[in-house]
Amino acid sequence: MTQESTSGKTKICPTCGTRLSENAVRCLVCGTEFSAQPAPKAAKKTERSVQAASLPQVTLSLPAAIGSLLLVIAVAAGLTFFLVPRTPSALETGETATPTETPTQSLTPTVTLPATETPTPTLQPPFEYTVSANDGSCSQIAFNFNISVQSIIVLNNLPSSCPISVGQTLKIPYPTPTIPPPPTNTPLPADATRIACETVQITVQENDTLSSIAANYAVSMDAIKEFNGLTTDNVFLGQTIQIPLCKRAPDPNQPTPTATLPAPYPAPNLLLPADGAAFTLANDIVTLQWASVGVLRDGEAYQVIVEDVTANQTRRITDYVTDTKYIVPTSFRPRDNVAHVMRWWVIPVLQSGVDEQGQPIWIASGASSEKRVFTWVGAAVEGTPNP
Repeated sequence: MTQESTSGKTKICPTCGTRLSENAVRCLVCGTEFSAQPAPKAAKKTERSVQAASLPQVTLSLPAAIGSLLLVIAVAAGLTFFLVPRTPSALETGETATPTETPTQSLTPTVTLPATETPTPTLQPPFEYTVSANDGSCSQIAFNFNISVQSIIVLNNLPSSCPISVGQTLKIPYPTPTIPPPPTNTPLPADATRIACETVQITVQENDTLSSIAANYAVSMDAIKEFNGLTTDNVFLGQTIQIPLCKRAPDPNQPTPTATLPAPYPAPNLLLPADGAAFTLANDIVTLQWASVGVLRDGEAYQVIVEDVTANQTRRITDYVTDTKYIVPTSFRPRDNVAHVMRWWVIPVLQSGVDEQGQPIWIASGASSEKRVFTWVGAAVEGTPNP
């Protein structure tokens, strides 16, 4: 019996794992068919003909790789050190390093302006008034005292028609006082006169004296000294002097020049009586007072105007005083038993000349004051006759 050679090549069935001969096309156990495969030799030849030449592979161990990386880093650091320029430090140059101060931004303080206080007028309590036969209605009484009809109705708790009768006592409120305007930056009379004066500036030349300069410009030596603040009669070469032409003496061959008007004065501040004050039969004299606007010069005065606004035809008196008070003449006192409303104010004035009758001519030299009112009863209230 001849033993079967087992040296031939075999293959294994991928399905059941049976070992079969290399040329088997079907598994004898599970029946799985195998696809035809090319001959191994031909495949190897084809693979060799298609495969390209490969690069040589270099294999390094880990210590060799780390050493190579360190070598590259050292070379790069050396090139950077020698090729890149550097700035010498403070230790190498011997200089002391000064720290740079960073400026701190300072906050600007906010300035808070003080609040402007508005003056509050002081209200006076109402006064009592007895209705007379000449008072036709509430509107007439309101007009006489410069108040509103509504204020009479509210204060006396009257109906809206405001019925009144002779002999009835009413409460009359004072008119609301007018708040004076705030003071203005008006210069003092002396400073304003100095500013308004026409001047000529000169420079003292050789051989000039104060007397010769005064004679050339027809201005007194005292006027030049006062205007320039000089204490002696000496002047110096090259000194600058202002010549006040407004102090020039008049030329006798020329007509008299018009006097220089003074600077405007501020409005006088009225003091007494208070706005809306009431005067009765017991007050035979009414004195008006106001604050001074400054020292008045020659030819200056206060113009006082008082007018009766209750009369059928407005009566007025205009007078001029140099004092800061004025007594209303008794002749201006009302002759009837009606409370008359008197209005008054004050104006600074300057005499500019005289008229044909020799009376002074006055012109305003300042602002007018506020206008105030007061009431004045001139006669006793007549009793109602019995029938």
